[in-house]
Amino acid sequence: MTAPDDTSMTTFTELAHAKVNLTLEIIGKRADGFHNLVTVMSTIGLHDVVTVSESDQLEMSDDGGIPADRNLALIAAQALRDETGTTVGASISLEKHIPEAAGLGGGSADAAATLRVLNRLWKLDLSRSELAEVGGKVGSDVPFLVHEGTALVQGKGDDVTPLPPPAIDRLLVLHPDIPIADKTKTLFSLIGSGRFTRGALSHKLAARIRAGHDAPPEFFYNAFQDIAPDVFEGWDIYRDALAGLGAREITLSGAGPSMFALPPSKEIGTTWQLLLSRTRGWQAFLTELFVPESQASPKGQATS
Repeated sequence: MTAPDDTSMTTFTELAHAKVNLTLEIIGKRADGFHNLVTVMSTIGLHDVVTVSESDQLEMSDDGGIPADRNLALIAAQALRDETGTTVGASISLEKHIPEAAGLGGGSADAAATLRVLNRLWKLDLSRSELAEVGGKVGSDVPFLVHEGTALVQGKGDDVTPLPPPAIDRLLVLHPDIPIADKTKTLFSLIGSGRFTRGALSHKLAARIRAGHDAPPEFFYNAFQDIAPDVFEGWDIYRDALAGLGAREITLSGAGPSMFALPPSKEIGTTWQLLLSRTRGWQAFLTELFVPESQASPKGQATS
């Protein structure tokens, strides 16, 4: 959209949707030190807002409180400039709603949205696949989050196979405020070869979603879940509180500490969210899957 001001400065806004991992399996360690993963990921309604405006320089006008050296939106913007050779600038602003270091892909979502919105501002006319390739240089979740929707993601995150929208009406996402330094590195250091799998659960869930949008929570899995209570002090208190409200199949998202469950109805989900947020003062979000218009289908579209 064009900003309605006297300068007629062009401004675009893009939503940066968080994600959850319906499955997350670790296949093994790579020669480059990273791990090969197989995961089924879905974007959700919880989102940040990325706004870009014309500028002579590449700059952050509002960084959402994130230091420049780890601001993935700014890093993604620079990567896009380097890849395309453009010298055009932009002023980037972040409106943060996704908790940081939560396992919900907040920083990666900001990076992905920045790539999409700068593609429009700078009139680069790159495809989503081309933007995802640039995003892979920024972070492992960025290629999927460029595409959004639901996908089977493999390798370092660069192998993204889109899936139809799964039949999930809503999710209750609970974020424990338990920060730890070098979270992802710490978690991977505790995963030995005994926890490596072949990706069978992820492929089975992907097959069910392809066949009929079926996504039973019994198929949800996260390789880090068993060690989460050891890494995040007090994590089990949050999990047990959610279970005490009647939640079943509580699943860790990403490298945590956020977890999610599927409430049986909107009314029950609203009750869970209110009890957790107002009574306990915790960050709890009742949300739906986010399905891009290009991927939406009446059968699998999440409903309110």
